[in-house]
Amino acid sequence: MPETRKEKDSMGFVEVPASALYGAQTQRAVENYPISGVRAHPLLIRAIAMVKRAAAEANRALGLLDARRADAILQAAQEVIDGKWDAEFVVDVFQAGAGVSFHMNANEVIANRANQILGGALGEYQFVHPNDHVNYGQSTNDVFPTAMRLATLLDLETLYPELDALADAFARKAAEFDDIMKAGRTHMQDAVPIRLGQEFAAYGVAIRKGAEFLRQAGDGLRELGLGGSAVGTGLNTHPEYRTIAVANLGRISGQALFPADDLRWAMQSNAPMAQVSGALRSLALEIIRISNDLRLLSSGPNTGFNEIHLPSLQPGSSIMPGKINPVMAELAAMVSFQVVGNDTTVTLAVQAGQLELNVMMPTMAYNVLQSITLMANMLHQFTDRCVAGITANIERCRQYAESTIALATALNPVIGYAKAAELVKESVATGESIVALARKKNLLSEKELNEILDPKRMTEPKFPRKGNS
Repeated sequence: MPETRKEKDSMGFVEVPASALYGAQTQRAVENYPISGVRAHPLLIRAIAMVKRAAAEANRALGLLDARRADAILQAAQEVIDGKWDAEFVVDVFQAGAGVSFHMNANEVIANRANQILGGALGEYQFVHPNDHVNYGQSTNDVFPTAMRLATLLDLETLYPELDALADAFARKAAEFDDIMKAGRTHMQDAVPIRLGQEFAAYGVAIRKGAEFLRQAGDGLRELGLGGSAVGTGLNTHPEYRTIAVANLGRISGQALFPADDLRWAMQSNAPMAQVSGALRSLALEIIRISNDLRLLSSGPNTGFNEIHLPSLQPGSSIMPGKINPVMAELAAMVSFQVVGNDTTVTLAVQAGQLELNVMMPTMAYNVLQSITLMANMLHQFTDRCVAGITANIERCRQYAESTIALATALNPVIGYAKAAELVKESVATGESIVALARKKNLLSEKELNEILDPKRMTEPKFPRKGNS
């Protein structure tokens, strides 16, 4: 078999690998964009094949494609959906604007496979043509944004369970640690006591709220401009095509989808992608914050807080024997940094549209899908190999809770802020605890001291005692 075959497109002849399902326009893109070596996300490949299947079904139903040709396209598209031809999608993620090259990669793969099904040869397009049949009634300008939105929705389905699992893991730790008293800290200084379980409960709430925000943002992707054709006017499409095609796509993908009210808006604006990317960024910021807390709370063991213990997973130093690092918390932060950076790219791309089209969609798709995939993979490991295995250093937490100078805050309603501040100054100067000083100065009875300065009492709202001054 020869190593290449000769194909012709509108610009002339191109040598294409003999066995490739892609064709001339894909080969030109391969030669033009040897940029990153990164290929399209598998879900973007699945999504564009779903669009092609939905379109072929609509065109067959409307009498615009004959049944024999349409059935071959449907079979070929389904094989792509099933992941059979991923290796044939060879265009770099960094390519010309709008995703034309990736789109033509899909059209050519499906057309060549459909021709094989009908008994034709690769590259001859005797029965099915990439542009005339696979792409009938379509344009890159409505197909790529549709595929990008659908791929994002599908990818988000892999992230939501990981977020729920992490929130649940924090909630379980909150219950486990509920009776463990510790010192709170604000401004990195001693503050009033808090329960360790309360800290962890708040972490779970932060993740759950981030997931809710992300789900709300994801719903904006369900409004599709498929059927808008080149500039959102629906040129060369049947009046019923967009409604039928979007309904087909919803059935094929299992997603709730509907046609955009204004197809021009759906083509000009990528605000829904910005919203999803922004929600991912907000979630990443929370994860960075929480991972920083876990690293700080587990710092030591002898010269740090040492209030919690993270699972020991691997040696932490090539030179210091016995050193164990908080590797999963570090991983969580670094992945989240990447997500924040990806959002900056998406933000710049979304604002860069002009007139009837934003051509910067390939980088939006790449960065949003990468963020979701990285986040899902990281969260799975972070939950299972870090959060689920956290234990508390109960004695260290108790010592901090009893020694914090902010215990004096509970005396404010009884002896006043000024006298309480004097106690704090003396405690800092002498090293004596607030409780010991209050007892020595006979500021309150023993019963009152035990009640007011009970750290656990301070961790829940209670009606304050009235003071005498």
